[in-house]
Amino acid sequence: MKIVVNGASGHVGKNIVPKLVEAEVVVVVVGRDDVKLRRLFPDCTASTYDDWLEVGKDADLVVHLAVANTTSDLSPTEIRAVNVDGLLKVAHDAKRAGIPRFLNVSSVHALDDENLSDYASSKREAALQLREVAGIKTSTVYLAAVSGSTFSGKLDLLNHVPTFLRQALFSFVSAFKPVVQGDKLVEHILLTAQDEANPDAILVDNKDASWVYTGIRRFLDIAFALFVLVFLNWVLVLIWLAIKCENSGPSLFRQERVGQYGKPFIVYKFRSMHMGTQQVATHQVSSSAITRVGAFLRRSKLDELPQVWNILRNEMSLIGPRPCLPSQHALVAERLRLGVLNMKPGITGLAQINDIDMSNPKLLAHWDARYMSLRGLLLDMRILLATAFGRGQGDRAKGVSP
Repeated sequence: MKIVVNGASGHVGKNIVPKLVEAEVVVVVVGRDDVKLRRLFPDCTASTYDDWLEVGKDADLVVHLAVANTTSDLSPTEIRAVNVDGLLKVAHDAKRAGIPRFLNVSSVHALDDENLSDYASSKREAALQLREVAGIKTSTVYLAAVSGSTFSGKLDLLNHVPTFLRQALFSFVSAFKPVVQGDKLVEHILLTAQDEANPDAILVDNKDASWVYTGIRRFLDIAFALFVLVFLNWVLVLIWLAIKCENSGPSLFRQERVGQYGKPFIVYKFRSMHMGTQQVATHQVSSSAITRVGAFLRRSKLDELPQVWNILRNEMSLIGPRPCLPSQHALVAERLRLGVLNMKPGITGLAQINDIDMSNPKLLAHWDARYMSLRGLLLDMRILLATAFGRGQGDRAKGVSP
C-alpha cells in the first residue's frame, strides 16, 4: 500500500506518519520544505508541492492535511486560498495522476454551523466543493483535537506539564471538548485506502469511557433534580393545580419510552393533552388535542419537569437524545444503526435546540449521532443555556408550524 500525506509536517502528520510506516505502508510526505520532511521522517520519501505527483502517482490514497488555521497571520482570503482552492487543486492533480482515492482531513469545528471563523467556514466550503470533484473517490473525515505523544493548539500547555501529571490533566481537559487518539485516524486512513471506511466520518474518543466526563455529568444531573424538587416544588404544585382546574383527569402523564441500550422505561411528564388522546408520537396528534394549559407548558418546556424523577433513577440525563416510543420503529432502527441508543436519553438535546423533531427519523437520528460524537461539557452547557433561553419548541403536533 502506498499513501501520500500532504501537509505532513504539522501536529497531526507527526502523530500519524510514523504509525503508517509501522503498518508497513509506503508513505510519501509532502510539504513546503522537503529537507525538513526528510529530517522528520527519514523512512519516507519526501517531496515538495511542485513535484509530488512524480513520486506519488501510483499511490492508493492521498491524505490531505495541509491547512491554514485562524491562529495564523493570514487574511481571510489567504485562509480560503489554502483551505479551499489548495485542497481542490491537490484533488484534481490526484485525479489526473490516476490516484483512485482522496481523503480530506477536516475538523469537528466545521460541523458547528454557528462557528463562523474563517477557518471553520472555509473547511465547510472545502468539504462541499470536494464532493463535486468527479473521477476520483473523495471523502472527508472530521477530527476532534488529536492527542498523541505531544499536544498542539489549545492543548499545547500540556506539553510543558510534568509527565506524571499530564494524563490526569488531559483527562480533565478532554471532558470539556471532544478529543481523539491518533491511532483512530491511522485506522481510518488504512480503511479508506482499501475502500472500506465510512465516508464523511467523525473521529472522536468515546466520552462514556471518560470517568471525569461521566462523573461531572451525573453530579450535575442529580444537582438539577434536587434543586427542582427542593426549591421549585411550589412551581410543580401550581402546574399540577392548573391542569386539574382546566379539565378532569390526572395531572401527571406516564408513558413507556425507549431508553439506553433500547431498554424500555416509564417517562413522567405533566399532561398537556386532553384525556383519551391516542398514544402516538406528538407529530401524529392533532393540535386540537393540546389543552390551553398544555400549550403553555409545552412552549415553556415546563411539562418536562417531572422527568427529574427519571434523572434520579438514572434513566435519563439533562442532555441527550429525546426518548421515543417503542412504536416509532424507523427512529429506533436508525438510532440503533448509528449507536445512539448507547446514550442515556435526555430532557433536551442538540437536535431539539435546532428545531429537529421526531417527524423526520433519519434526520433526527443523524443529529443525535452528531451530538454523540461532539459531546463535551462545553457543548452540554451551550445546549442547556439555549434551552433555557427558549431555543427549540420540542415535538410539534400535526398542523403546528415551526
